[in-house]
Amino acid sequence: MKDIFPFFTIGDFINQPENPTEFEILRFEKMEEPNVDDFHKHSFYEILWTEEGKSRQIIDYNEYEVEPNSLFFISPNQIHHFEEWKPLSGGTILFTEDFYLLNRTNKDNLFELSFLDNLYSNPCIEFTKDEFAEIVAIIHKIETEQKRADKNPSIVQAYLNILLALVQRHIQTKGNNAVSKKYLIQFKEFRSVLEKYFTQNKTAGFYADQLHITPHHLNSICREIANSTATEIIRSRSILEAKRLLTFTSKTISEIAFELNFTDSSYFAKTFKSATNQTPLDFKNEMSEKYRTR
Repeated sequence: MKDIFPFFTIGDFINQPENPTEFEILRFEKMEEPNVDDFHKHSFYEILWTEEGKSRQIIDYNEYEVEPNSLFFISPNQIHHFEEWKPLSGGTILFTEDFYLLNRTNKDNLFELSFLDNLYSNPCIEFTKDEFAEIVAIIHKIETEQKRADKNPSIVQAYLNILLALVQRHIQTKGNNAVSKKYLIQFKEFRSVLEKYFTQNKTAGFYADQLHITPHHLNSICREIANSTATEIIRSRSILEAKRLLTFTSKTISEIAFELNFTDSSYFAKTFKSATNQTPLDFKNEMSEKYRTR
């Protein structure tokens, strides 16, 4: 199925679409407004750090109020909208997967970070003023290195790694998301495979086979990480795509049901209402009015 959203690169966000840069750090007060759609997908990770002011962010229909002394994480393939803000002090860090894995061979290093690529935790992480001062100190080191004429990507990547490690330690210290590292990696591998096949309406058994584990083990992983069964996660991914298609395209309910491999439009409508408490048509009308897409 063709993606209905373009994947914007970091170059697009600095209004240099042809720029292949894999890392940028920008201050809110110095940023030019990027020439991207209001609702968009990233091909990269983004960290918004807020020292002063407030903003409202939307990721796939979930709205978040972002307060001072916080970090907000956006991962590839999520639908993001920077809804509104009051005068902000802080900025944004943009980096690709390849940049984070610079000089590393094991992608598990990225999967081990519980707050990235995670639809089941709050992407906004709040800190005390003292805790955030430590975060900002590392961000300043990144800024300083990035501004040097002889900047070294390995040094920038090392500081980024320290920043993300501090965030992971903060989460673990607070006792949130205290899950098995092995399960977390396997869960993200499942999510990665799910992105390839979710439109085909495959069973949990299919995904377990792809990961070379048993369906029972896959369910154990999903329950620990997301408090859901594998089947529930598979279905929720289909419903999320249905929401996107209903909101941002003119496709009919029958066309959407067909694209997502539901047996018929009636079964799709029943499944959608069971998950959202709305019919597909009611959802489409509400979202079209809310986001003014029609």
